[in-house]
Amino acid sequence: MALLKIKLPFQKRVRLAQGLWLLSWVAMFSGAVTFAVGILLKTELVRREEVMHNNDIHIVPNLLMVVGLASVGINICAGKVCQDSLDTSRFPRWKTVLIPFFCVSLFFTTMLLIAMALSYILQPSLEESLKLGLKNGIRFYKDTDTPGRCFQKETIDRLQMEFQCCGNSNYRDWFEVQWVNNRYLDFTSNEVKDRVRSNVDGRYLVDGVPFSCCNPASPRPCIQYQLLDNTAHYNYEHQTEELNLHGRGCRQALLNHYRGLMNTIGPGVLSAFLMQMSVLLGLRYLQTSMQAVGQENMEVETEGYILEKGVKETVKELKEEMSRFFQGQVDAAPPAAQPKAEPEKAAMPAS
Repeated sequence: MALLKIKLPFQKRVRLAQGLWLLSWVAMFSGAVTFAVGILLKTELVRREEVMHNNDIHIVPNLLMVVGLASVGINICAGKVCQDSLDTSRFPRWKTVLIPFFCVSLFFTTMLLIAMALSYILQPSLEESLKLGLKNGIRFYKDTDTPGRCFQKETIDRLQMEFQCCGNSNYRDWFEVQWVNNRYLDFTSNEVKDRVRSNVDGRYLVDGVPFSCCNPASPRPCIQYQLLDNTAHYNYEHQTEELNLHGRGCRQALLNHYRGLMNTIGPGVLSAFLMQMSVLLGLRYLQTSMQAVGQENMEVETEGYILEKGVKETVKELKEEMSRFFQGQVDAAPPAAQPKAEPEKAAMPAS
């Protein structure tokens, strides 16, 4: 028994074709938007690539771009099918193409759901990637003379100013690394010598932060050094003066930024999926209802359905067809070449 069978008179088929043609163009625009959103997310991720430990999250924008382009092509073809379905002389050329077309379309449409799911599933991985990437970025902040790390300082400074953040988790992360290059340290100074000697690794550690951590909204001029010493500054209490610096860490700031993008993308991708599925289901009804239309009488009433048989019967037939296909491939394989037997040597007469 056919699945979800409905009767479609001529007028309903015409309205279905016209409605699907319009919906396919709307879905094509939705596919273009999906592609543009993928490019936007990809650009944002590439901009911060230096502070990410891995690129696992890049699979989301890559999928969105591929599926968006595929959706544009699918809906252009769907619109053409809808136009040709109103002409019995042009529609028959689509009969052999539509089944593979539906398979390809369903594959790419399913990828929309996968991209949406990954945008949520990979968020913990993104947080870990930012945590390790920012940790390395802060550690290499001073290496302005090292090839491959020359722009790390600029990257971190711009990041902290743009997102109004400081450090990985907070400003105290800068206390644990030497962020001043040795070329700018006076090693004849007793203070510098004492700080270097007091550290096991011989690093110059200070309770200070780079200028990019300063909060411009603070009424007080920025205090970058001796942040934990209340006596070093007039009328200063470091427990209550944190507004002098950006309070949140850059990991949380970036994570909120990317989560906001991906949480916005999710409902949009779901809408594109539902629209694309509506086009494919309507096109399936149009295809099956047109199969019974003859050249002589186009206005005959026909039936449309999603599957010619039930779900179990269809799955069973597909399994049998796949088994026959693979069995035929095995049977068609040439037999392995047998080694030729060496001719027996003639017996030599005894002398």
